[in-house]
Amino acid sequence: MNLSEVTERISRKLEAKGAQPDQQKIESRLRRLVEEFGVNVDEAERTVTGDLAREYNVTGIGSSSTELRPIHEIVPGEWVTIEGKIVALTPPVSPSIAQTGIIADSSGAIRFVTWARANAPAMEYGHWYRLESAVVDEYKGAPNLKIHSGTTISRVEEDTPLLPSITPITELKPGVGSVRAKFIQDWDASHDRMLQTGLLGDETGTIKFVIWKEEGKDKLDLDTVYNIFYATVDEYNGRLSLALNTAMYIADEGDIEVGRTETEIRGALVHIAPGSGLIKRCPVEGCNRTLSRQNYCPVHEIQPEFRYDLRIKAVLDDGIRAKNVLMQREVVEALTGITLEEAVSIAETNPLGMDEIFYRMRNTVLGRYYTCSGSEFGGRLLVNSCTPIAFEPAELAALLNRAGGEPA
Repeated sequence: MNLSEVTERISRKLEAKGAQPDQQKIESRLRRLVEEFGVNVDEAERTVTGDLAREYNVTGIGSSSTELRPIHEIVPGEWVTIEGKIVALTPPVSPSIAQTGIIADSSGAIRFVTWARANAPAMEYGHWYRLESAVVDEYKGAPNLKIHSGTTISRVEEDTPLLPSITPITELKPGVGSVRAKFIQDWDASHDRMLQTGLLGDETGTIKFVIWKEEGKDKLDLDTVYNIFYATVDEYNGRLSLALNTAMYIADEGDIEVGRTETEIRGALVHIAPGSGLIKRCPVEGCNRTLSRQNYCPVHEIQPEFRYDLRIKAVLDDGIRAKNVLMQREVVEALTGITLEEAVSIAETNPLGMDEIFYRMRNTVLGRYYTCSGSEFGGRLLVNSCTPIAFEPAELAALLNRAGGEPA
């Protein structure tokens, strides 16, 4: 659609109400919305019409962007007016950004960004605001609210109670979500900036979470149920994860029977990776990192009072694809027949030390066939159970007979 035609149409509407609009100003606003913010022409026309109607104090030609909307209904490409409470503020990642955070109402929550060039008043945590003519776009697959120079920010003095809506884990989408979940697995942090990472679960399934190091952020306690309000839901390689730095999390006295969405793979263990067997872990509360041979933790340095653990890091091949698998102590003990206490005793009396456990376990499982099931994260299967596949002579005979009967 030609923007000059749209400009002329808006101008005629305003003139019919007795206003004398500047057509150059109208077209400039349209071009900014369409070319800079990617707004479709129809929505840009409605927005500019509504903004100018307010400026010239005329009625009867308003825009839908001035109508108050519930947050859960807004979608990318719209210009909207909402009222919500600031439930999180996060550090801006660029000098061009003045403020970022999360704003919520009773229907849902959305991330927002205020551009520095907008010269908008800063919003305060815990207060309600009315935002008029804000732009909804998309960031990392989720709706995102942009506050620009045309957005009007008004503080709402009435502090309305806000009760977050809990979403089942399997129904989460990229953006912002609140869950009631149980902390069921504590994982080794893969980055120095991580305070904690692991697995949360509710009745519908499980999801990975991470808490980044930040002042005032506490770790979760294993096997505890939490109400987690306004976590950031991110998507990477088709899988969702929760970042809890924007969230408020409160321990709950109840319990949850976690529903697990498990993957099952049958195949041969074709590789046992270094770091398998008997390992040492950091004893500092909440750390659990694997120590080096010199008992060194990358966060807490030398730890002479370490604790022992068992694990197997391996590759399971089903003949079509190879999958990295990780087995923790209980699965390792059942699979190899070596308990943690036996492994420690062997390592302390054998000249090879902990290497002896690695060799024994490798010789026990390498090249053998298993059915492994567990949760799949980051390209790795976190094994909950692993069962040897029994040799079935009848199945092999039938297979050979079929192969022998096929024409050359």
